[in-house]
Amino acid sequence: MTLSDGAGFGTDAARPPRPAEWTVVIPVKAPATGKSRLLPAVTDAARAAFARAFALDTIAAALAARSVGRVIVVGDDPDLADGAEFLAEPGADGNPGSAVERGLLPAIRHGIAHARAGVPVAVAVLLGDLPALTPEELDAALAAAARHSLAFVRDADGTGTTLATAAAGVAFDPQFGPGSAARHAAAGFAELEASDAPGLTRDVDTVDGLETVLHHGVGDHTADLVAHLADRKGTA
Repeated sequence: MTLSDGAGFGTDAARPPRPAEWTVVIPVKAPATGKSRLLPAVTDAARAAFARAFALDTIAAALAARSVGRVIVVGDDPDLADGAEFLAEPGADGNPGSAVERGLLPAIRHGIAHARAGVPVAVAVLLGDLPALTPEELDAALAAAARHSLAFVRDADGTGTTLATAAAGVAFDPQFGPGSAARHAAAGFAELEASDAPGLTRDVDTVDGLETVLHHGVGDHTADLVAHLADRKGTA
């Protein structure tokens, strides 16, 4: 699998690749509330189980990537870290009097600030719902990203972002969410071509999306869950 740079990035795109040890920040929404768009096609219990499995498979791929030296999981459930470093998201203490903003972007900014506390490191933000991601896909993406100050990978739908990166010492404020690909491009992030990396581009929000990644192959947690649910359905 190869992952190449997109065209049109000027002299920055011509920068020679260099060895890089990346810190990867993975924001993870609590399974109790995550992946609501899987409903009503699956039960609420299965929805929560899928949210957990997607996150665990994404984290496992990041931990196994050769170019990654540190993985920080930002969320409100330490059990999801699964061997990675856990960082409680802002407001996770549940204090009703707290004025701390919660959500995806505040969690990402918190993770980036933590990753760079006291040291300028290259940081990548990776969505936590990429169950088909492989370590090789992530390594290839980060090798391509190392040629740029800022870079991103567009999702398979074409409008969102699954990965955003910044070189050491470069200001980094990624804008994940609907329409984020256009915002990243407008902000000067180099787009990385990842059409041959389905595990990196296909975040899963719907049952159709799940069926698509199952065709490509998924990590152990998601595969085991699908097999378990199929067995239960067959014996019902």
